[in-house]
Amino acid sequence: MQETKEVIKQVKKIEISTKHLVDTLMAGNYHSVFKGQGIEFSEIREYTPGDDIRTIDWKVTARMHAPHVKEFIEERDLRVFIVFDISGSGNFGNNLTKKRKSIELAATLMFSALRNNDNVGLFLFTDKVELFVPARKGRRHILKLLRILISHQPQSMKTNLSNSLASVSKIIKKRSIVFVISDFFADDFSAPLKVLRNKHDVIAVNINDSREMKIPDVGLIELEDEETGEQILVNTSDEEFRENYLNIIQKERTKLHKLFQRMKIDLVSIQTDESYEIPLKKFFHLRKMRVMH
Repeated sequence: MQETKEVIKQVKKIEISTKHLVDTLMAGNYHSVFKGQGIEFSEIREYTPGDDIRTIDWKVTARMHAPHVKEFIEERDLRVFIVFDISGSGNFGNNLTKKRKSIELAATLMFSALRNNDNVGLFLFTDKVELFVPARKGRRHILKLLRILISHQPQSMKTNLSNSLASVSKIIKKRSIVFVISDFFADDFSAPLKVLRNKHDVIAVNINDSREMKIPDVGLIELEDEETGEQILVNTSDEEFRENYLNIIQKERTKLHKLFQRMKIDLVSIQTDESYEIPLKKFFHLRKMRVMH
């Protein structure tokens, strides 16, 4: 992959712009919400009041004539995968495209994983998985993933989330944290999503642009589908047309939210014209409450 000065400049810019959020919001929250694969033995030490009596090592206690407990530490070794939608609809956006917003969010998640010394991998998909980068650790690896996100040219403009999620399930063997970043404008993908959810901790990140929710009254305009190239002339001054469009979009959004609720998949909804700090705060707060209970 040939790197240009512009791509390297963009990587540096994104790293700087996400640093504050990673340093403040993400650092503690990320670690407390995403647990490792289990616990591993650390050492035997003398019992102190308040220790869990279930951790007493009776053989050592008998030999030393004093209570001793086994101490365990959390075994991190987390694998985090970013499953990233690079289909044509990501090019939509007012001041900032959905794709650009998604890259910034992905960078925040990746740098947070880096701080926790976790392995990070990447999937780029359209109507199929176009690129897979296995999970590894280290700053160099994260910067490589960011360069790929910025510079990769999609082979297709279409979306097939169903195919792509099925491929992701086959490729990831060990239980992982999987962030699916997309606008989720796709045909029914519930079956492969369920398979993925049963194997991994899946978080859906839904990126939208406010203009997709409401068509302004600007007379006759030509709309083009970013994914199929299909063009259609519509009269946006027709109030009935605008209302019907809004109803369809709202029904689709409600259907999507219900799907994630039913499958117990956390959903983070982000608008291109808003900061993603508040949705992330809300997500971590809800996760923390669940972990505590």
